[in-house]
Amino acid sequence: MSSAAENGDAAPGKPNEEKTYKKTASSAIKGAIQLGIGYTVGNLTSKPDRDVLMQDFYVVESVFLPSEGSNLTPAHHYPDFRFKTYAPLAFRYFRELFGIKPDDYLYSICSEPLIELSNPGASGSLFFVTSDDEFIIKTVQHKEAEFLQKLLPGYYMNLNQNPRTLLPKFYGLYCMQSGGINIRIVVMNNVLPRSMRMHFTYDLKGSTYKRRASRKEREKSNPTFKDLDFLQDMHEGLYFDTETYNALMKTLQRDCRVLESFKIMDYSLLLGIHILDHSLKEKEEETSQNVPDAKRPGMQKVLYSTAMESIQGPGKSGDGIITENPDTMGGIPAKSHKGEKLLLFMGIIDILQSYRLMKKLEHSWKALVYDGDTVSVHRPSFYADRFLKFMNSRVFKKIQALKASPSKKRCNSIAALKATSQEIVSSISQEWKDEKRDMLTEGQSFSSLDEEALGSRHRPDLVPSTPSLFEATSLATTISSSSLYVNEHYAHDRTTLYSNSK
Repeated sequence: MSSAAENGDAAPGKPNEEKTYKKTASSAIKGAIQLGIGYTVGNLTSKPDRDVLMQDFYVVESVFLPSEGSNLTPAHHYPDFRFKTYAPLAFRYFRELFGIKPDDYLYSICSEPLIELSNPGASGSLFFVTSDDEFIIKTVQHKEAEFLQKLLPGYYMNLNQNPRTLLPKFYGLYCMQSGGINIRIVVMNNVLPRSMRMHFTYDLKGSTYKRRASRKEREKSNPTFKDLDFLQDMHEGLYFDTETYNALMKTLQRDCRVLESFKIMDYSLLLGIHILDHSLKEKEEETSQNVPDAKRPGMQKVLYSTAMESIQGPGKSGDGIITENPDTMGGIPAKSHKGEKLLLFMGIIDILQSYRLMKKLEHSWKALVYDGDTVSVHRPSFYADRFLKFMNSRVFKKIQALKASPSKKRCNSIAALKATSQEIVSSISQEWKDEKRDMLTEGQSFSSLDEEALGSRHRPDLVPSTPSLFEATSLATTISSSSLYVNEHYAHDRTTLYSNSK
């Protein structure tokens, strides 16, 4: 047994050899997970629904499952083990909030054998996915499980305020105890559906220090690339329509502020890119794999498990990019700089890293050797700002509206000129009407006329000036011939009135 397995990491073993985690075979772990969750979720159905209280976040329920069975538990062929469930009522509330019914949860996890994923990350954890592709089950270290348990009250508050989030959806936290070994597992949503091929997968942190996939990773059939690889492959970024872009950036900003408030850092955006233009060629290959479970009467639909629903809610789509392919699995429509139609699947992962003493020391040591702002480990506030800036400026971009053609610009300019001219002529016509009315009133008194004539030498503004026909015509040319006639009529009446008054 390797030292990695002693520390809680998975021992890879030979290609045909079963993996072990903490000296425990992965088959025994999978069997214990299904038996334990089957018992604890079934036992929850007898408890009435009620509001979640503060003490519910710290409750730990435990059950012993001997291999020969008991009055409460079935017999099994695995070693005896104890199964602990953390905050069962709180996690039941989370599952209900995400639209997951107890029967669906049990069916997904317990009806078919769990599928083990081959080394998806560098954390050394084991990853299992349910046969219906809905849930990911991951082994976590003690400090991560402890941190998640402390995080639950704030997580509860955040989900109540904002259920639309790209943060991980936690459905359960459990611990299997056997032979003096504790194996802690967490059940989460599956970000990248296996039934939709990901042509590119990226793990993005917004950091550049050693953020390039290793040679060993590149040799895999479905490698996960990193930030520098993305800048090289997708240097122009990924383009969205305005509504989708705004919704995505708003969700990311809100999630990063939440993580910052919890002093969480070193998280990543897991991004899967499916190229629709390539999917037609691979249709036969895709349909031959991962056939849906036909025995189930209705396929499970988790309300908040897809990327599109996480940023916009159900029932909304983008700008019609994906109308020809309705089976999008909840992907977000986008386009590449080449004009390729894409479906994006994404979620924020690895949020159980707190900026504690060891992380502070790690950043300080790396900052002495390298540029401190480029390393992934950083204080939460700086990390969040750098993460958002990278996503906003380098990864996701908004499709700019097409510029108006010269003919449209000219039409708009003429329309604006007409409107402006109409306002000018209308104001002048109103002034003529007012002055005409004033002159008729003043004509009734000869004394007022005399005073006006005497005072006009020193106050020329009292003598109305008649605009020339050329001025009136030039103003009215951009409007209509009818307005020209009206303006000339006003000018003629005014001239006649002035002559009679004199």
